[in-house]
Amino acid sequence: MASNTDVAWPKTPLVGVGCIVIRSDGHVLMVQNHRGRWSTPGGHLDIGESPAECAARETLEETGLQVTAIAFVAITNDVLPDAGRHYITIWMRAEATESKPEIRDPAEIAAVEWFPPTALPQPRHLYFENLLAGRSLPPNPANLPFPTFAS
Repeated sequence: MASNTDVAWPKTPLVGVGCIVIRSDGHVLMVQNHRGRWSTPGGHLDIGESPAECAARETLEETGLQVTAIAFVAITNDVLPDAGRHYITIWMRAEATESKPEIRDPAEIAAVEWFPPTALPQPRHLYFENLLAGRSLPPNPANLPFPTFAS
């Protein structure tokens, strides 16, 4: 395990859920944090919550969009040495019921936009990069709405 002696690591990994939201034209919803990194809507899985419920809740809290047809995509193992965090990220896919997102959590989100799956913005969060690079289980998910860059 990578470690940073300046950061206190938790004793166990955290569980995160990322929601890959797709619009009817195939565009992907992306959110940018205040450090300039892009990913999909997502956050921590709450006690007693299913990954599908978390994906819907986080998407609504961050972007104001409701989603349907939520389905499992993959899992990534994400070690973030600079933050002293280790996440197991459960990736879900969902369809948007509308297409006008808004920033609902301005303390966390700096921008929210739709992108074609072949032109996803950069720089991206490590956990999203892991998914794109095929560093996931399964390595090349069949229902991922954009190509992975796995070799």
